[in-house]
Amino acid sequence: MKNETLLYSVTPFDPSGHRLKVQLTIANPDPDGQELTMPAWIPGSYLIRDFSRQIETLQASSRRKPIAITKTGSHSWRCAPCSAPLILEYTVYAWDLSVRGAHVDESHAFFNGSCVFLSVTGQTQAHCNVEICPPPHTKNWKVYTSLPVATGHPRKARHHGYGMYRAPNYDALIDHPVEMGQPQVVQFTAHGAVHEMVFTGVVPKLDLERIAADTQKICAAQIELFEPQSRHAPFLDSADRYVFMTMVTGDGYGGLEHRASTALMTSRGDLPTLGRAQTPEGYQNFLGLASHEYFHTWNVKRIKPAVFAPYDLSRETHTGLLWVFEGFTSYYDDLMLLRSGVISESDYLRTLGKVIGNVRRGSGRLKQSVAESSFDAWTRYYKQDENSPNALVSYYTKGSLIALGLDITLRQATDGQRSLDDVMRLLWQRHGRDFYQDGACGVAEDAMPGLILEATGVDTTDFIQRHAYGREDVPLEQLLPRQGIAMSWKPASTTPSLDARLRSSHRETQIATVYEGGSAHRAGLSAGDTLLAINGLRVTDTISAERLLGAYEPEDVIDVHVFRRDELRAFQVELATPAATECVLERLTSQAGNPPA
Repeated sequence: MKNETLLYSVTPFDPSGHRLKVQLTIANPDPDGQELTMPAWIPGSYLIRDFSRQIETLQASSRRKPIAITKTGSHSWRCAPCSAPLILEYTVYAWDLSVRGAHVDESHAFFNGSCVFLSVTGQTQAHCNVEICPPPHTKNWKVYTSLPVATGHPRKARHHGYGMYRAPNYDALIDHPVEMGQPQVVQFTAHGAVHEMVFTGVVPKLDLERIAADTQKICAAQIELFEPQSRHAPFLDSADRYVFMTMVTGDGYGGLEHRASTALMTSRGDLPTLGRAQTPEGYQNFLGLASHEYFHTWNVKRIKPAVFAPYDLSRETHTGLLWVFEGFTSYYDDLMLLRSGVISESDYLRTLGKVIGNVRRGSGRLKQSVAESSFDAWTRYYKQDENSPNALVSYYTKGSLIALGLDITLRQATDGQRSLDDVMRLLWQRHGRDFYQDGACGVAEDAMPGLILEATGVDTTDFIQRHAYGREDVPLEQLLPRQGIAMSWKPASTTPSLDARLRSSHRETQIATVYEGGSAHRAGLSAGDTLLAINGLRVTDTISAERLLGAYEPEDVIDVHVFRRDELRAFQVELATPAATECVLERLTSQAGNPPA
C-alpha cells in the first residue's frame, strides 16, 4: 500500500466544556476497511490509562458520504471499506490536569499526542502533518512545542504560531506535547542548543532569569557528560529546540519526559520570585525535577529497554530494568545540580541523606527487589495503597542508591580512573546516539553486568545480583566513608512515636500508613482510621497529634479513640522510642575535596 502523509488537525474548540476537536485525513485507507487505535498508555508512565474513554464522538466520511465505524476493542475501531480518502472527525474531552493527558480551558490548552491522535493501523511509519488551530474565543494565544514546523507546506506554522507542523511517523507525533496560551517564557542556549522554559499558571513576579541561569548550567553539564568532545545536544536529531513545559499549581509535582521536551508540574511556592529575599526551600526540588526529565532525553528516550524498541502501546510491556532507567536517572538528577554548581555539597548530602532514610524506612524493600518492582510497575508501583511502604520498594529511590553504590565501587576498583559516567557513555554510544536514525536496538534485560564490565573493566555481577535482583541493602555504611563521607543515623523527632504516618484534611486527621511491626500495628490501629483523641484530648490535625504525643515517654501506654468507618473504636497503644530513621551525611574533614561519588 502506498504510504502517503497523514493529515491531522486539532482545535481547542470548546474551552468552557474542555474539548478538543480532531480531524484525521487518510489519503489511502485500507481497502478492506481501515483499523484505528488509540494508545492505552503513554511512554514513561507505566499504567493502562484507557485514553480512548475520553473520545466523546467519532464519525467517518469519504467523498462527503458517511462511513460506518465499528468498535472492535477497548482501544480500536474499524471503518467500512471505501475507495477514496477517509476523513475521521472526533472530539476529545480534555480535563486531566496532569503531565500525562490533555487539559483545556479558557486560559490555555495542553495535550499529549498519546491521548489525542488516533493511530492508523498499517501506516504508523507514514509521515504526519499536524495543523494546530486557534480556539474560537481568542487569537492571542501562542503555540509552544518541540514539533518541527512543516517546512515547505503552504500553511506552515510560524514561530510559536498556528499552522502546520510535521512528524516523521506516529511514534514521533505523540512524543511532542503541545502547550497553547499566554505563558511566561524564557529562553537560553546550552552548548549552542536552544532551550525554552514555558510556565503556565499564575506566578506573580516569576524570576525567569534566575530559573533559566540555573537550568542552563544543569543542561550544559548533562550534555558534557554524554558528549564530552562534540557537546552535541541529543534532541537535535528530531527538533530545533528543547521545551520545558511547566504547569504551575498550588501543590502540584511531577514530570514526564519526551524526546525533545518535557511536561512538568510544580508548586507555585517552589519557584523563585523577584523581590523575595530567600530562595524557596522547594526550588531545589523543581531544579531536580527538571534535571531528572532532561536526563531522560538520553536515558530512556534513546537508550531504552529492548522491549520498548518499539513501544507496544496497546498493552502492558514489562521490563525489569526500570532501576536503570529511572533509578540511574534519579541518581544523576541531583548529582548534576552539584556538578553544575547550582547547589552546594552540603545541600547535596542533605538530599542524599533523605533518599537513604526514605528507602531504609520501608520494610517493603525486604520483600521486593527493584527488578521485581520494575516488572510489576503496572499493577503495583503505579497502583499504590496504604500498605505500599510495607510491601513495595521504589525502583526510583533504591535504584538511585544502587547507582550510587555502583559508582563508588567502580571508582574505588579503578583508583578513580573509571566511574558510572563511563557506563552511561557506553550505553549512549551503543544504544542511544543513533536510535532515531538507525533504529538501534534497546538494552537486553540481562545486559547491564556485561556493559559495565566492558566500560570499566570491573565485574559487578555479584553487586547487581545482590542489590538489584536480590533484596539486600546497598552497603553505603562501608562505601561512603571510603569517599570521605561519614554516615550516621538519628531519630527524626524526639516525640514518642505511633509508628504511623498521619494526614490531615477537612478538619480530620487520618492514619495514612501503619508501619509494619510498629506501635500502631501491634495495638490494632489501621490505615484509614480517623484519629479523634489521645488520652481523652481531641486531635485536630497532625501538629496537635504530635503535641499531644510529646507529653509522654516511650513505653507509656495511651488510650487512642478513632472512627473506623462510622464506628467508634478504642485502642491502647504502647508508645515506641523514636527510631533512628534520619540519615545524616557529612564530609570527613581529613578527606576534604573527594567527590561524594
